[in-house]
Amino acid sequence: MNPVLMDISTEIETERLRLRMPQPGDGAKVNAAIKASLPELQPCLGFARSNPSVDDTETNTREAHAKFLTRESLRYLVFLKETNEFVGSTGFHNIDWTIPKFEIGYWIDSRMSGKGYMVEAVGKLTEFALTELKGKRVEIRCESTNNKSKAIPERLGYELEGILRNEDLSVDGERLTDTCVYGKI
Repeated sequence: MNPVLMDISTEIETERLRLRMPQPGDGAKVNAAIKASLPELQPCLGFARSNPSVDDTETNTREAHAKFLTRESLRYLVFLKETNEFVGSTGFHNIDWTIPKFEIGYWIDSRMSGKGYMVEAVGKLTEFALTELKGKRVEIRCESTNNKSKAIPERLGYELEGILRNEDLSVDGERLTDTCVYGKI
């Protein structure tokens, strides 16, 4: 089946969170979270290296909306259910619908970290991928030195399948990095 024909939830809820597909107009709140989190995000995430403008982030969120509709990737913005405060972003990228398999990526507004929100969101997406999307594999990849990012798959019972040595360049392009590959089937 062509994935474009699949009915995929544009909104998912957990006990404390609401995950939803990006919408036009989300760029300003996402950008504010990026700016508040630059010291934490810049070493690991390319989009934060250049300190994006609100227009840059709005463009990115609209592109994510379009990719959600075409099923190329499925990004969800994370909000607190009670207050509608923006928490961060997570979702599926590097999707292979023929298997199907999904890679989950995530980042959090550092003002919201340490409260278990991203573990809750990624846990729900893992369950969603394996049950609703009939996934055969869910994967999380992160730099071996990013302990906060590694803690999420470890807390969720993902298996560390291996460490790819000298697999990528650091975001600043200065050094080779190792990538941890976590999987759940």
